[in-house]
This record gives sequence, structure tokens and C-alpha cells, in this order.
Amino acid sequence: MTTSIIPAFKKTYYNVTQQDHEYPAPYCTLQWRRGQLLVKSPGYVQQPYLPALDTEQSLVECLRHSPVHLVRIDPKLGAAKLRLWADACLQAKKPIFLHIPSADKLSKSNNPLLWWLTRFVNWLTALVFLLFLSPVMLGLVLLIQLYSLGPTFSQEWHIGERGKLFRIIKFRTTTVAKETLMSEDGQNLTPLGRWMRKYGLDNLPMLLNVLRGEMSFTGLRSSTLEEVVRLSPKQQRQLNKQPGILGSWAVEAESSILHLDGQAL
Repeated sequence: MTTSIIPAFKKTYYNVTQQDHEYPAPYCTLQWRRGQLLVKSPGYVQQPYLPALDTEQSLVECLRHSPVHLVRIDPKLGAAKLRLWADACLQAKKPIFLHIPSADKLSKSNNPLLWWLTRFVNWLTALVFLLFLSPVMLGLVLLIQLYSLGPTFSQEWHIGERGKLFRIIKFRTTTVAKETLMSEDGQNLTPLGRWMRKYGLDNLPMLLNVLRGEMSFTGLRSSTLEEVVRLSPKQQRQLNKQPGILGSWAVEAESSILHLDGQAL
């Protein structure tokens, strides 16, 4: 049995009841299991107030000084809470996974040789594409820096294999520093960004995700934090599979084309 010591805090308790997906509970329950920190949505409990969970920086310090080697978090906590813990784990260099139902069969355990061969083929193919498309990507980098202020790339949290959270890398297409959901009138998009989204060129940096083993070339589209909190337990089983770059590219490119064509009308 592992005992964790935390700094003293005011003995303030709240009666917490489970909330639905639209209004997630503002509190969470922490469970310690063999070096894993399980962050769960509470039922009806008397939940102590932990100041360390209020701000990202204090949470980062707690994670850095704890023997936790990975974090599992309940998607019922809502997208905002998932993002807070994901950002903190990134700074603390701790991997974070969604606490989701496991798949009935996982390819790695059934056929390790095929699993590693697929990973190597994906890695090699992504490397070849990156070398071949490097002049195009370099040109886009220069155009982004020339026509809009802010970082060249945007990174958004998505769900990877076995529920692991990772950040998809794309070219920034908006006028703001942080990539946000495109508004209905599309005013957040730069002219260059609108053109890149129409042809899917903003997705080219996702090849780096394939190189890092976070995505493959074929597979289902990866889910965002906002999407995953609305999935049923049965649908969450699909998150055990590695997402595909082509699936994400095709769906997002089609969505962008339909949106941009609708604006033209």
C-alpha cells in the first residue's frame, strides 16, 4: 500500500454528485495504484478541496515531485479538466492516458512481429514523404511567417493508441497564436490558412506524429478532447486503436471544403 504525503490544507469538504457530459463535475477523485495516478469523476462523496488542483503550475510541481510514472484520467471530467491535466503532465514529463474500456483484442499482444513491422513501415514511409515534401513545407513556413504573426505550428490534444493523449502538429491557419475552432463566418482564418485548409496542406506536419509513433497512415480519425467526452463506453473502445493520418486528413479536408464553399455561396 502506497501512502502519499501532501501539504496541509484547509479542511473544507464539498458534497459532490456525478454530473452529465454537458456539465462536468468541477471536482475529481484521486486514486493511487502501483505508481499510476487515476483521476476519476466523483460520485456522491465528501471531496476535500485540494489547492494543488486549481492551477496548472501547482499541479505540475505536484506531478514532478511525485513517484507517479503515468496518469489515467476519466473523460467524464470534461474537456477543460482533461486539457488542464494534459498540459500539466506534458510539463512534468509524465504520460497521460484516458481511463477507457480496454479493447477485446490488441494487435501488439496477438502478433508482436506484425505490430513492429507495421510501425517500421509507417516510420520509413513518413520519413520518405518528409524528405520529398520538405521544399513545400519550407515554403509554407516562410509564407506563414511572412503573412501572419505568431507561431508557425499549432498543436492540439488528440487521443491516440490505448487512449494515450498526444498533440497533433499542424501548420497554423488562424490569426490567433493558439489554434481555435473556426467560427461560423471563418474570420479567424488567414487568407493563406483558408487556402491551406482547402487543399489539406495544413496537415502535412502530421507526418511528424507518424515518425514519433503516435499515428499511422491508415486508421480511424483521431478524436479531440471535446469529442471524446461525448462518446459512449462502447465507442470509447475504438480509442484503443492507433489513429490514422489519412482518415484524419480526409475528414478534415472534406469538412473545410464544405465550409469554405458554403461561405462562397
